[in-house]
Amino acid sequence: MLLDTYGRRAVDLRVSLTDRCNLRCTYCMPEEGLSWLGKPDLLTDEEIVRLVALAVGSLGVREVRFTGGEPLLRPGLVPIVAACAALEPRPDLSLTTNGIGLARVAGALRDAGIDRVNVSLDTLDPGTFARLTRRRRHQDVLDGLAAAEAAGLRPVKLNTVLMRGVNDHEAADLLAWAVEHGYQLRFIEQMPLDAQHGWDRTRMVTAEEILDLLRARFALTPEPAARGAAPAERWLVDGGPATVGVIASVTRPFCRACDRTRLTADGQVRNCLFATGETDLRGAMRDGADDAELAELWRAAMWGKKAGAGIDQPEFHQPERPMSAIGG
Repeated sequence: MLLDTYGRRAVDLRVSLTDRCNLRCTYCMPEEGLSWLGKPDLLTDEEIVRLVALAVGSLGVREVRFTGGEPLLRPGLVPIVAACAALEPRPDLSLTTNGIGLARVAGALRDAGIDRVNVSLDTLDPGTFARLTRRRRHQDVLDGLAAAEAAGLRPVKLNTVLMRGVNDHEAADLLAWAVEHGYQLRFIEQMPLDAQHGWDRTRMVTAEEILDLLRARFALTPEPAARGAAPAERWLVDGGPATVGVIASVTRPFCRACDRTRLTADGQVRNCLFATGETDLRGAMRDGADDAELAELWRAAMWGKKAGAGIDQPEFHQPERPMSAIGG
């Protein structure tokens, strides 16, 4: 198992398939983009499957989420999913995407074994979308959502980041739209993971502010089901069955229940989203390490996990890698 000194067990693996993205969201990266990893630095499809198989077969991982960058840009995505779906025991498989291109591959992903998708959507307004992402692809995202629903990748989840003075006025409209379409909406506090290192806590829309914006139109009651290790606090909307979630990584950190381990596109294990250190599995693997040696490296990486991310501490330092290079 992947245990740490605080008794937490990592059963949820986030696998970044690429650091590349076809959007340039203002809260994530600069307009000109970033210096992408070269192909030799990336894990091959076979290396990804080997490490996922190790995590599932030997380390107790039960859930695997493919992320990016934008994972739909990975040419071998569908075969990777199919190979991971064939593992025993079969892990729960999901995908986090910006939705661009999802309409073309939703059916193939379902057939390969993806169980559900999370799609990023910060606005219902095409103009605001263009300003936020620096791309005019709003309709492509809506088409991708519809295709995922039609393919049976349910529940289709929406991830939304609210920014003060930009799209925070849309909070209730986004929830009404999500409920109408049967999507599960989750608002995420903006985190200090931008490539520009320009995050400003005073400009972040907090969980409490998000809930106040929603309560102006909806009755919210805490979901009775236990939260467990889920990152989102969830509320019933107008008595249910629809729900809305808020991931308050900054103001209400949930580190004590964290059950995640992360693998970057270049084969580094990260024991926390905000970790400042990594463990290199790619180098060890290419130097001939067997599965037992790789498993021991992975266990050691997780054993050293800190009690919390420490965002509220004066000594907190933002990771050098931005979110696009870490994986969500």
